[in-house]
Amino acid sequence: MRAIRNVIPSQFRTASALLLCLTIAAQTHAVAPDDWPSFRGNKALTGVATSKLPDKLNVLWKFELQEPITSTAAIVDGVVYVGADDGKLYALDLATGKKRWEYAVEEGEMIRSSPTVHRGMVFTGDSQGVMHAVDASTGKKKWTFQADGEIISSANIYKDRIVFGAYGGSVYCLKTSDGSLVWKFETGGRVHGTPGLAGRYALVAGCDEDLHVLDMESGKSERKVSLGSVSGASPAISGTLVFVGTYARKVLAIDWQRGSIVWTFSDPDRDFPIMSSAAITKDAVIVGGRDKRLRSLNPQNGGLTWTFVTKGRIDGSPVLVENRVLFGSGDGNLYALDRKTGQEIWRFESGAPFSASPAVGANRLVIGNEDGVLYCFGE
Repeated sequence: MRAIRNVIPSQFRTASALLLCLTIAAQTHAVAPDDWPSFRGNKALTGVATSKLPDKLNVLWKFELQEPITSTAAIVDGVVYVGADDGKLYALDLATGKKRWEYAVEEGEMIRSSPTVHRGMVFTGDSQGVMHAVDASTGKKKWTFQADGEIISSANIYKDRIVFGAYGGSVYCLKTSDGSLVWKFETGGRVHGTPGLAGRYALVAGCDEDLHVLDMESGKSERKVSLGSVSGASPAISGTLVFVGTYARKVLAIDWQRGSIVWTFSDPDRDFPIMSSAAITKDAVIVGGRDKRLRSLNPQNGGLTWTFVTKGRIDGSPVLVENRVLFGSGDGNLYALDRKTGQEIWRFESGAPFSASPAVGANRLVIGNEDGVLYCFGE
């Protein structure tokens, strides 16, 4: 029997090869459903993980540095990305903790912005006010952009753009491809938190004591709502409601479309700022405070459901994983609580404060402490 020859015309073979290459590229740059590509895990900054975790968490590996890690990690496609006070962005193998590459910013600067991974690029800001775009595979610089002040805010993704805030008081929107400026919006104070996205709108809380609702297409203000105090937290969004903490020991629920405050929670006995960003579901708003307490509030009316007390302030933000709440405290412990009751299920003592937030992806939890140790937990 004669062999069957390939009778596909060359132009179709070329087209098929091109389609295959594009498909592979798309798969390489795609974010898996259980990854953690950015601060708080998603564009709405809800702090809810899609990945599961084992009932019992064990330390799988540690990556040790000489400077604190306050940046929250990103987990994408089997790689952990995290910044540190030593001025470097690291890419580590999620399975082993081995370093794949490191990217250094200018000497003497720090990376406290949490990295955002999108379509094969990593975006992170530094203490000099430079936003860096880095190739996720190689760690090579793609472009940089100089903002008007230190960047602790993380980048959020809208179409082919990133949006972030800076300590000079501005919110920036850049093209992801080349870092060119699309628009700039000036607030009346520093922007510490990450902008949350609700459709085409960016919600930004800052030190000018306002919540700004910005049109991502034009950069113009749709409206603003007074917070009554400075805010360093990132807004967590659920439908028409956004939840944000302030320096005036308050948690606010705001209807961002109407521009009205729905409810306010405050503890009259404890006058401490809230820097933690809330983790939210349909039945709970869970947020930490510098009064060493993690609280669960009713999202409908702001009523207190439970309180859990630690021995250190809670500046990091909690993450919800199925029926558990996981968070780090300034007392050096990483905690897991029952989401409904607030009862402690598990803790890990690291010996140094946690101010970063957990990242949960691919059945792993990753978090760094102020001794410069990055931990990976799993089964």
